[in-house]
Amino acid sequence: MEAPLTVGTAGHIDHGKTELVRALTGVETDRLPEEKARGITIVLGFASLRLPGGRVVSLVDVPGHERLVRVMVSGASGIDLYLLVIAADDGVMPQTLEHVRVLDALGVRDGVVAITKCDLADPSAAVEQARDLRPGVEVVACSARTGEGVAELAAALDRVASRVRSRALRSTAGSGAEASPAGGAAVLHADRVFTVHGAGTVVTGTLWSGEMAPGQTLRLLPAGRDVRVRRVQVHGVEMERAQAGQRVAVNLRGVPRRAVARGDVLAGRGAPVASAYRLLVSLSLEEPLADHERVQVHHGTRSSPARALHRDGSDWELRVERPLIAAAGDHLVLRRISPPGTLGGGVVLATGRDAGRPKASAADGPEPAGERPPGEDREAVAGAVEEPAAGTAAEPVLGPGELALEERLRAAGAEPPSEAELGEQARHLPALRAAGRAVRVGRSMYAHPDALADVRARVQRLIEAEGSVTLARLRDELQTSRKYAQALLEHLDAARFTRRQPDDSRVLRRASTQRD
Repeated sequence: MEAPLTVGTAGHIDHGKTELVRALTGVETDRLPEEKARGITIVLGFASLRLPGGRVVSLVDVPGHERLVRVMVSGASGIDLYLLVIAADDGVMPQTLEHVRVLDALGVRDGVVAITKCDLADPSAAVEQARDLRPGVEVVACSARTGEGVAELAAALDRVASRVRSRALRSTAGSGAEASPAGGAAVLHADRVFTVHGAGTVVTGTLWSGEMAPGQTLRLLPAGRDVRVRRVQVHGVEMERAQAGQRVAVNLRGVPRRAVARGDVLAGRGAPVASAYRLLVSLSLEEPLADHERVQVHHGTRSSPARALHRDGSDWELRVERPLIAAAGDHLVLRRISPPGTLGGGVVLATGRDAGRPKASAADGPEPAGERPPGEDREAVAGAVEEPAAGTAAEPVLGPGELALEERLRAAGAEPPSEAELGEQARHLPALRAAGRAVRVGRSMYAHPDALADVRARVQRLIEAEGSVTLARLRDELQTSRKYAQALLEHLDAARFTRRQPDDSRVLRRASTQRD
């Protein structure tokens, strides 16, 4: 049996990625009613693809919309090769270029370019553009509607797959984990979490390294709790063992749904990943980056705002506002927050205390509260959270319970949990609110202030671009339900950041204090 591989789509919206996946696999990856109604991909889709030579690979279909680049990055972070889709009637478009930047930032160099819709337009111009954009990469003209060229595209993917080295065979030398044919200890970054009736909580993701099997004990990060694997599936098939490079669904025994979130990590014993607020990285940038500039960092299936501090040459220190669960050698993507756009990417050199600067520099000024590294007597260990030290003596000191709740609220993002949903953790709310790290939304929901700041920034951008924002528009922007969008808009109204219009749309209240 050949080692597993995962293929990821890339390309501009409406260039036919999902239709092409359906033609190749027979699987409809757009499963949400909103996706079917709007005709666009909103969340990651997955399918199993059997190549002409008999090899079976996993396929991840990503959104092409400019507002969903963060979703695209989370899907692309675990792929081994790409399927870049360019429409014959459009040619290379803005999101084509940005997706290529993301692929380069993640170190995904191998793939195939598909020129779709060749039944609607002459593909020759798009073929030439594709060859200029990705020199040396196979380019295949095809039509998902008529089937023309689809077999040739599958054959091209087969040829590229034959020379790509699977994650299951990559060495872990120098990572701190014991090397094995399966690539060291298990690491899975969760991209979906849901409940199956009668089975319990299921976590899905691409297995970055190692193996997973029923009965195995894993560490759930950043919570830091041990969990036990009940069942393992690959594309709906029960497996005795899953390998790195496969799309895996892990059924966890006795773990409530609310205890796990997208962006969490399942790690095996000896995995070198650690949850840290500091990362030392070597960056390769497409655009200049200013020292101390605030950026958005994407790693695995998580993202966080961060302050970028230039250290030396291509080395930068990233001080993230939400801990990332990373290991030396991991790739990440850097994006500008406003106006949004991909700056480039890099490779993690060190995390936690080891990512700190070698010596203090007066030019750096004082470190922001909550971003200082732990004391010199603390060791950064795999699976331990590198918590920021208290900013001043007057700042409330939070215990493990409060910090765990804060992380849960960060992970919830624009879907703030209710007090009832928090269960026993709700007892830590008074301390967290006193520290300014939890905000009540509506009567009983609670959000992290960073999540509210992100929502507020998005609402402001939408209103400035479109004149106003409706509940439905914000729901789509946040990829959430009407319940959460309504609660968040009412919170912004109460904070005098927005003003409700007679038609229920919102505009900015310019004279407001604009505080939560």
